[in-house]
Amino acid sequence: MNIEFLSTIAVISPDPRASRRLYVDALGLPLESQSEMDYHHSEQIRGCKSFGIWPLSQAAEACFGTAEWPEERPVPQVSIEFDVQDAAAVTPAAEELRQTGYELLHPAREEPWGQTVARLQSPEGAIIGVSYAPALHTDAA
Repeated sequence: MNIEFLSTIAVISPDPRASRRLYVDALGLPLESQSEMDYHHSEQIRGCKSFGIWPLSQAAEACFGTAEWPEERPVPQVSIEFDVQDAAAVTPAAEELRQTGYELLHPAREEPWGQTVARLQSPEGAIIGVSYAPALHTDAA
């Protein structure tokens, strides 16, 4: 597996409004969203390709197709995504992780915004994505 860069860090929040108060109001990060409850994010924070506040309900929907996080799994507090060279590399990277003994939350798939991603949950409970987000590869250096 060839990881090109750490692409996204998102805190996973059961209360996005409280998180927004810290990251936007107190810290002054330039996070944007379509509405108060949407995924707040920015690609304008120096040293980070993308930072966001991901509502727990949206993380559950992305991983399990339901707005509720499964009770039998640790509730994640962060999501970290590592990008590979292209969309075709996501499936073999996910398979490599699966063969190493990691259970995928879902296999590689293309999201509506064009990102191809497979996710697993780390021993610490974080959501780890192996992905290819085309918009973040314009200046990978």
